[in-house]
Amino acid sequence: MKYVILQGDGMPDHPLPELGGKTPLEAANTPNLDRIAKRAAKFGMVKTIPDDLPPGSDVGNLTVLGYNPHLYYTGRSPLEAASIGVPLRDGDVTLRCNLVTLVPGQGGLVMEDYSAGHITTEEAREIILDLKKELDEKNLTFFPGVSYRHLLVWAGGNMDIHTTPPHDISGKGIEAYIPSGDGTDKLNEMIERSREILKDHPVNKKRTAEGKNPATSIWLWGQGVAPSMPSFRELYGLTGSVISAVDLVKGIGRYAKLEVIDVPGATGYLDTNYEGKVDYALDSLNEVDLTMIHIESTDETGHVGKAELKIQAIEDFDGRVVGRVLEGIKRFGDYKILVMSDHPTPIDLRTHVNEPVPFAIYSSEDESVKNDSFVYTERSAATSDVFIAEGWRLLGMFVGKEI
Repeated sequence: MKYVILQGDGMPDHPLPELGGKTPLEAANTPNLDRIAKRAAKFGMVKTIPDDLPPGSDVGNLTVLGYNPHLYYTGRSPLEAASIGVPLRDGDVTLRCNLVTLVPGQGGLVMEDYSAGHITTEEAREIILDLKKELDEKNLTFFPGVSYRHLLVWAGGNMDIHTTPPHDISGKGIEAYIPSGDGTDKLNEMIERSREILKDHPVNKKRTAEGKNPATSIWLWGQGVAPSMPSFRELYGLTGSVISAVDLVKGIGRYAKLEVIDVPGATGYLDTNYEGKVDYALDSLNEVDLTMIHIESTDETGHVGKAELKIQAIEDFDGRVVGRVLEGIKRFGDYKILVMSDHPTPIDLRTHVNEPVPFAIYSSEDESVKNDSFVYTERSAATSDVFIAEGWRLLGMFVGKEI
């Protein structure tokens, strides 16, 4: 038996007036997702984010991979550190470092763009390395990552501080959301100094000339310490692989001792190499039992707040990922496919929420139509009598080893 998890990050949404009261999932053309829903061995809703934990992709993806986040969640940034090969020592606190676009507004600076226009990895690396020369200190060290997502390691730092994800405050003034707590004076000083350094940076001059958002500042958030996790094989008795453009998901894969596969052209946005992700994942099944294909564009377009872009991302996921997997996996004989998301990212809010998400388990062992009225949408899944309250348990149900 081979297992495939298809994770459309942030794909569920809310009904939107501009879509006639439909969600993007309902408005999108998704014949492959609908086929899975109709023939699913199990179809319903699952709560991926416990009410007492933040609704982030860190908690959500731990849940998707069957790790109880109450046991293994220690913050977002250490997972990203693992992905980019940054070793953490006892006492190290890491923070996610976004490159963002801040603009003047009424009462101060406003978070215009949490991603600096989805700045390229090459441009961002040049900026982060220049910031590193100016801002690194004995106990504060920058590390470049992918696109707008980077890392600061704070040796001997304080976990008990308050920070805010920049995608939570799109269009809002930043003054009420800057890091607070013991030790954050230095962090805020670095944020302010970054604005001076970036004001006339060559990369920003070029981006501005091209009509793109410049990276005008860093934003520090998502503090954490290194987690201690059992391997996926120890938990579920299976080998596996992870395909993602996002350091966070790759980091979870490394802690779980799954094979983390880099795919050329995987960007985490609408221009990602969907077909390459599927091909690499299916090839990995020649050696492992399970693979997860993580698609980020369905989340990023929710943060952007444009329904037409999210519909495009969903239709790309359906046609270029789900459909390609349904065709390509046949060569393995017996297989199961789990389709789900880590959390919703509603267009109207432009950030994550902890609401339940649809899921479907499709098996080669049962091709008969289960319920022809089902389609893969939030409302259709909610009409099922299946609801998984502790989302991390779904993986065990999927692979037949509940823990």
